[in-house]
This record gives sequence, C-alpha cells and structure tokens, in this order.
Amino acid sequence: MMKQQTKLELIVGVFVAVGLAAITWLALSTGAGALVGADSYHVSAEFANVGSLNPGSNVLIAGVPIGRVDKVTLNPKNFRAIVSLQLEKNIQLPLDSIASVKTAGLIGDKYIAIAPGGDPDMIKPDGKITDTESDVDIASLISRFAFGSVQAPAPDKK
Repeated sequence: MMKQQTKLELIVGVFVAVGLAAITWLALSTGAGALVGADSYHVSAEFANVGSLNPGSNVLIAGVPIGRVDKVTLNPKNFRAIVSLQLEKNIQLPLDSIASVKTAGLIGDKYIAIAPGGDPDMIKPDGKITDTESDVDIASLISRFAFGSVQAPAPDKK
C-alpha cells in the first residue's frame, strides 16, 4: 500500500515538473517574443518624443513584425529618448531608413514603424537610425483644435 502511494506521488511530481517547464518555456517564447534564442542584432534611434512606447513593443516594416523595442532611455545631454531595437538578423536596413513612433488605433499601443530607404549601404549591428519621426500626441492636438489654438501654417515667403 505504502509503495503504491509513493509511486503515485512520484508520477504526480514528474507531471507537475514537466508542466512547470512547459509554462516557463511558453512564457519566455511569447513574453519576450520570437527573438529569444533567435539570431538578432541591435540598432538604436533617437526621438524627441516616444509617448508611452515601452520595452517589448513591436518593430514593424509594412505591418510585418521584424523585432522588438529592447529598451527606452533618456539622453541626459539633449533630453531626447534613445530607443534600442532588437531586429531579426535576416532583416538588413538601408542607411536612409526612417523610424517612426506610431499608435495602433486611436488610443492603442505604441510601436516603431520602419520605412526602409533606398541606400545600397546597410546599417551595421549596434548602428543608429538617424532619420526619425516622433510620436504625435493626439489628445494635445484635439485639445488645441477644440480651443482654437491650432493655426494654419504661414505662407512661404518668396
């Protein structure tokens, strides 16, 4: 009787351990993205405003995920946001690519959209995307429009 109970406890213990290992693997593969363990490289981009962009946000080209935001830090010299991007190794970006902070929907999550350029030279690993477009603060823009402080652009002087 005692031997049978010990065997049952061992089977249950092994089952629980395998289940925990599977949950850990699933959490790492979905939480950190498909880039965990995959070949990837880092590039950075500097923005005047990133809104609420967070580490783990998607990096897209033509709506297709090609990486994730690794970290967002502040440059203490010029008070601009430095965004570190982790990109798939097989995606090579031309030097004149443009990185933009976009919003999914009206109030959705922020992500980085990259518009590849046409330069034959590519950004090297740990390189920098120099052309960037910052986040547009929709709430502030609507507020300014509602209270009449949005002005038409001045005509070009010739």
